[in-house]
Amino acid sequence: MSTLLIRLGLRFPNPADEHAFVARFTQRDVWRTQAAMLLGALIYCTFGIWDWILDPQAWTTTLAIRLAVGGFVLLPLTGLLGRHSAQPWAEAIHLAYCVVPGCVLSIIYLLLEPGFDHAAAGMIIVILFVSTLLPLRLTSLAIFCVVTWACFVLCEAFAVHERAGMRFVNNFEIGIAYTLSLYAVGAREYEARHRFRMDLALRRALDRSEKMLADLRDAQAHLVQAEKLASLGQLVAGVAHEINTPLGLALTTSTTIEDDLRQLGHTIASGQVRRSELDRRIARVNAGLRLVFANLTRAADLVQSFKQVAIDQTIEEQRSIELQPWLAELVSTLEPLVRRKGHSFQVQCAKGIILDSYPGALAQVISNLILNAIVHAFPEGRSGRLGLVVSRPAADEVRLVFSDDGVGIPAEDLPKVFDPFFTTRRARGSTGLGLHIVFNLVAGSLQGQIEVASTVGRGTTFTVTLPTRLVQLESQEV
Repeated sequence: MSTLLIRLGLRFPNPADEHAFVARFTQRDVWRTQAAMLLGALIYCTFGIWDWILDPQAWTTTLAIRLAVGGFVLLPLTGLLGRHSAQPWAEAIHLAYCVVPGCVLSIIYLLLEPGFDHAAAGMIIVILFVSTLLPLRLTSLAIFCVVTWACFVLCEAFAVHERAGMRFVNNFEIGIAYTLSLYAVGAREYEARHRFRMDLALRRALDRSEKMLADLRDAQAHLVQAEKLASLGQLVAGVAHEINTPLGLALTTSTTIEDDLRQLGHTIASGQVRRSELDRRIARVNAGLRLVFANLTRAADLVQSFKQVAIDQTIEEQRSIELQPWLAELVSTLEPLVRRKGHSFQVQCAKGIILDSYPGALAQVISNLILNAIVHAFPEGRSGRLGLVVSRPAADEVRLVFSDDGVGIPAEDLPKVFDPFFTTRRARGSTGLGLHIVFNLVAGSLQGQIEVASTVGRGTTFTVTLPTRLVQLESQEV
């Protein structure tokens, strides 16, 4: 039987899906179902007037039976359906609500003298009510039909005042009503199952899509982090190369000073010290110490600048910065990389421009724009000019214009430069995330806008517009 229902589309192969559908089908619109049950109880009792018309002598008995069914069966079941603990048993409650009055109705017709002459109409009304207003499945309705029809046939067998031929007429009409109601309920259940199956498929597809999207975001986050670390690694390489020069000079000079001091010590120990020789060696030591101090200061400044840039790029902390000295510090860590590639980099920024934002995100934006230009704007062996102009077009707005005089971006690629994983140098190791990170940082953390303009052969310009103070959103985590 279960296999047949599955083939007819009236049962799900998966028991969990079947349980979920039954719960949804039988428990939907509980308040509407309760309203229909109250209406059914009222109609069932008021049909006592029909009993009075058919048999004035027996109608008091049948009315008492109707009221008893309504008061002890129909109304309690209606109230029970509203309880949350009883809702898993909703289908059984509906079935009991239908079967009891349906069977008792045949007993009422047996008590009325001409009852079975008019029985078909009353039974058809009950069948219509059950099949249209109550959420019964086909299997439950079939149980209702079998039980109530068996009770009707049994009671009709004891009827003594039924007109000739009415038994055939009654059962024929009731049988047709049962057949039509079974078809209608089966079609309704089939349609409901189809919708449920579609909803289930859509929900599962949505869950799969959300999982895939979460996995993609995780993968993208890892790639973005890798790209950030890669850019920071390039800065490390540039700064390390730049630090080598002052440290090498300081080491060489200190060695020379050590040698001069040793020779001076030997001269003093010999007792043959000329004033001119002493002055000359002391002057050399002083010059060497100044050179050591200058080079160590230069190295310390580079380390301090790189340390602040590295902290800014790894720790998201909002703070106020004055752009001119902050940019000078940032550029000092980027210049070694730019200069090693043979390029020049100029920054124009007026004094007194204060930005209350995330300096780490801004440093990442500028670093990525510079690295992107170095990698993509100039063919191997060609040097060029990079520039950054900072202005304040409005009291609450800061504009950064970064430009290069490189090869430019083709018009067909301009709309895609901020797309993730878009790159024209994938064969050379580019991931296509640099400008995507820039766009996300500008539009997200920095709450600004970025635009790109380019002409092939004349270079590219990125215009970043930022608010001087971030708007604190309720859902924003800082």
